Amino acid sequence: MNRQHRLYDLLARLLAYPDAEYPHAVRSCQQLLGELHPEQSESLDRFVSYVQAASLEDLEELFTRTFDLNPVCCLEVGWQLHGEDYNRGSFMVAMRQQLRAYGVPETIELPDHLVHLLPLLGRMEPGDAGPLCAASILPALTKMQAGLKGSNNPYEEVLLAVHRLLEPLAAPYPQPSQALTQIQEKEEVVHG
Repeated sequence: MNRQHRLYDLLARLLAYPDAEYPHAVRSCQQLLGELHPEQSESLDRFVSYVQAASLEDLEELFTRTFDLNPVCCLEVGWQLHGEDYNRGSFMVAMRQQLRAYGVPETIELPDHLVHLLPLLGRMEPGDAGPLCAASILPALTKMQAGLKGSNNPYEEVLLAVHRLLEPLAAPYPQPSQALTQIQEKEEVVHG
């Protein structure tokens, strides 16, 4: 696994339910993010400080309150884009196919959850990852960030770091509706 893959995996870990190893993953993520993207070297400082000072119970409670009990910040990209619409099901099927194609194991989370999609992006070629970011992941992240704006929630920093990392990847690609159409057309050709 290369270092960029590792970074995406660690960012996904920061957006997974905390456990005893969570503080170690947070420190590793901050270090690797600073090494690979020096312009973001301080982007997780507040989050790291919070995690180091908090108990596991506090971390679990913050995660649950932030992402599980607050639908505006739900980490499922398909939900953010489509709600319970039929298109979410199509998106989840497409993401499950991509996860399998790139060898990203699924967890108890649905296939459109960021804990799966970030590792997927880390394994994709930029020409494939960029349209997915432009069409789906960045628009969903923008909605999640809006749900936390001004709340002084430490996870706001994590979502911002992910957003900043993905922006350059998505920049060369069309607007979301065009990019999603391109992804669907490519899948039809591949799986067609």
